[in-house]
Amino acid sequence: MKTLYSRFVVTTMFVMIGSLCIGFLFTNTYYHQVVKEKNDAKNVKIAQDIAKYIESSKPNDLDNYLTTLGEIGYQIYATTGDEGHFFGGEYRDKTLPSNTVKRVLNGEIYHGMRDFPKETFVTGFFANELINTIGVPFTYENKQYALFIRPDIRLLFSEVHTILGGLILTMTVLSLLAMLLFAKALIRPITQLTEATHQLAHEKFDTLLDIDRADEIGQLADSFNVMTGKLQENDRIRKEFISNVSHDFQSPLLNIQGYVDLLKNPLLTDKERQEYTTIIELETKRMSTLTKQLLLLTSLDQSTRLLKCEPYRLDEQLKETVRKYRWQLEDANVQLSYQFEPITYDGDAGLLQNVWDNLLTNAIKYNVEGGEIHIHLQESSNSVEVLIEDSGIGMTAEQLQKVFDRFYRADASRTKQGTGLGLAIVKQIAELHGGTVHMESVMNSGTKVHVHLPKLK
Repeated sequence: MKTLYSRFVVTTMFVMIGSLCIGFLFTNTYYHQVVKEKNDAKNVKIAQDIAKYIESSKPNDLDNYLTTLGEIGYQIYATTGDEGHFFGGEYRDKTLPSNTVKRVLNGEIYHGMRDFPKETFVTGFFANELINTIGVPFTYENKQYALFIRPDIRLLFSEVHTILGGLILTMTVLSLLAMLLFAKALIRPITQLTEATHQLAHEKFDTLLDIDRADEIGQLADSFNVMTGKLQENDRIRKEFISNVSHDFQSPLLNIQGYVDLLKNPLLTDKERQEYTTIIELETKRMSTLTKQLLLLTSLDQSTRLLKCEPYRLDEQLKETVRKYRWQLEDANVQLSYQFEPITYDGDAGLLQNVWDNLLTNAIKYNVEGGEIHIHLQESSNSVEVLIEDSGIGMTAEQLQKVFDRFYRADASRTKQGTGLGLAIVKQIAELHGGTVHMESVMNSGTKVHVHLPKLK
């Protein structure tokens, strides 16, 4: 498997090689389009100046003069057509067509540099061949000569050029090393992130990244740590959830098992048998309620769940809920009053029924002897609000903060019948409708629950 670092190294090498090739092609084009013509013209002028000087000054020793020119940086070939001599640096290839010499002797100028047939400037500008020269005619001691000349490239590359070449090479090597080190430093936190991800995959949710950076990788590390914290919290909630479910199932099961064993006693009286049967029935209903609420929460937790919204009379639904729990109100000696406006609401009637059931049964369960419950329904231009107020035992501020947590019960001893899931269901259903649930409570002074539901259409 290719690592990110190896990919970066390979990509860097390809970029450098590609840049070199593109730069070479650009330089070659520039040489052929611009430099080659100018270089030819410059050397033609130099050759013509030399020929003019020879013709006007008539040096006593032509060979000595041309030798001197060769020593100061030129490669020279002078010929009368019958014989020729070389001066200065050696040519690698001394081939020169005879018709070229004849044309120069006849007064033409030979543009060998301009017309050199090679395609690249490396083989053109640096080619040490006799045909890659400038040819001009001159007359010396009544003899016609052809002078072929080009700069000696080996002498042109002096110590300064060597130093510049070394500088460029050193810069290239150091730049490459710096890029590789930078890539290593850049990829190190990603490697740490990969290892931390593997730890999370094995449910080690206490894994945190110690990466202090202000760039995108630092932001990614911060996001990872936030995610890890949430996963750790979810894992805690999950384990607590399993523990609570196990407890809430185990307790009624043990009671049922115990009373079933007692019912096997043939000496039981009818009164005792009836009492034990009633307890078993209550525990069975409690398990049934818990199972239904767990299934409902599972359904609500699914992100793909769609609300079955249809217009219906919300006030009629609340009245029916009150009628349904009339017997509990009478048993608890609690008085209920309500104030409803005729309101048609577009929502999921089945889910919202769970909201009113849970809130009303809580108001009855945690009320006091001779207490009161008041339900108020009102409508605004873009929402409806249901207020359920009781005069019950109330809650502390600490209890109020946890009241919507799953399996939380303000009655820590669990002497009250319930599952601790009701208010969690209420909150989730309200939020599915885009609404909110707000609760106010004072110890021994009662509780107010505000359910705010926006109109979905």
